Amino acid sequence: MMKTMDDLFLMTLKDIYYAERQLLKALPKMSRAAQSAELKQAFKEHKDQTEGQIERLQQVFQILGKRAQGQTCEAIQGLIQEGEELLEEAPQPSAVRDAGLIATGQAIEHYEMARYGALATWAEAQKQTEIAELLHATLEEEKATDALLTKVATKSVHQEALRAG
Repeated sequence: MMKTMDDLFLMTLKDIYYAERQLLKALPKMSRAAQSAELKQAFKEHKDQTEGQIERLQQVFQILGKRAQGQTCEAIQGLIQEGEELLEEAPQPSAVRDAGLIATGQAIEHYEMARYGALATWAEAQKQTEIAELLHATLEEEKATDALLTKVATKSVHQEALRAG
């Protein structure tokens, strides 16, 4: 039962921990499915980043004296499912499929930014400076990944997708 901010913080922490672990499994599939070399690389780099983000979350759990464990996150499951449906609908590598993969990737990034932003703010409010710093570091990485996906989209993928019909 959630009665305190500590309860809410822990529940949200478990949620994003689960989400990151699911994303770690999904990112290689997204990378393989991409046609654009830049997009493939962006997903590969984000997989490596995600491993570090999971380690940071484990540090947060450790600081709190809690066991690192996830709690099923319906939101991330839905976003990953949308990506899988996209691949079923567009089975052949194409710029159109890449545009969809970017949109899916950005939806995931925005979810993560919302979670990390809330967690970092709550940690700051509770004077948990070390935890806030760990969460802010990840938040900044998520923002950078979102910006990278936008750059890949606007630099080449969207124009190619529009030319494809």
